Amino acid sequence: MNAEFLRSEYERLTAEGVRLAGKLTEVPQRAAVYHHVFFDSGRNHVFPLIAAHGALWARGYFAWGLRVAQWLSWQDGLNPAQRRAQLDSVNAFADTLRGINRRVCADTYASYHFAALHGGRRGAEALVAPELLDSLMRVHSARRAGRELTDREKLAVFDAHFQNEQTHIVGPTIADALTRLQWPLVRLIATRPPIRFAYFPPGQRLWFSDFSNRDERIANGRRAFDLAAEVGWQRAAAALRDYAVLPEAFFADARGHFAELREAVLAR
Repeated sequence: MNAEFLRSEYERLTAEGVRLAGKLTEVPQRAAVYHHVFFDSGRNHVFPLIAAHGALWARGYFAWGLRVAQWLSWQDGLNPAQRRAQLDSVNAFADTLRGINRRVCADTYASYHFAALHGGRRGAEALVAPELLDSLMRVHSARRAGRELTDREKLAVFDAHFQNEQTHIVGPTIADALTRLQWPLVRLIATRPPIRFAYFPPGQRLWFSDFSNRDERIANGRRAFDLAAEVGWQRAAAALRDYAVLPEAFFADARGHFAELREAVLAR
């Protein structure tokens, strides 16, 4: 099993993940892919479940933010070119954040399935970061044994995946996107999102003073994990219904829904 074969396998799974992650606006499809990884792992890999909530929450937040930007842009109503440039910058920023979620979804799918197929082979650590690969191997070991990890064990897996994504995808992309968002008031709104996932208890939110701050994102990511652990993973998964965008077929048969989705997407 040589390095070239392992690389081709990783590239194949990444390409499959990219197709399954869909277009920028196909958020419900990404949520189904995220849920598939969580469900297939025996509820041991919880990062994708929380990422699914993040994607669905952001869908509504982006819609609200773009409406606010449209309203604020009328202060430049006498300068159509300036107004158009500002709105274009906001749309580009929203697309960048959607693109981050799309890339994370594809990467989550690829690394999970690559670890299942080839994680124990020499050279796999050259394609998936060693700490992340080790955590995924623990997930697959528990899955094969029919064992659910403890919340402490799940947190270790979550941290490995979350920090890997922050380092390689989220952090650099957000920093670059914010430098191009030159509308001070909208930039302020964008960097202080009051995040509320559907499984949060009443009144609970994740507050940011600066969303571009990596340490703040990591701290709030762990808080999102803690709140999911408190309500229970099954309940946190069921709360995906509350966004009212996933089809009933998903809730009736999540495994069957994903199988049909995968077949349809890969057949295109």
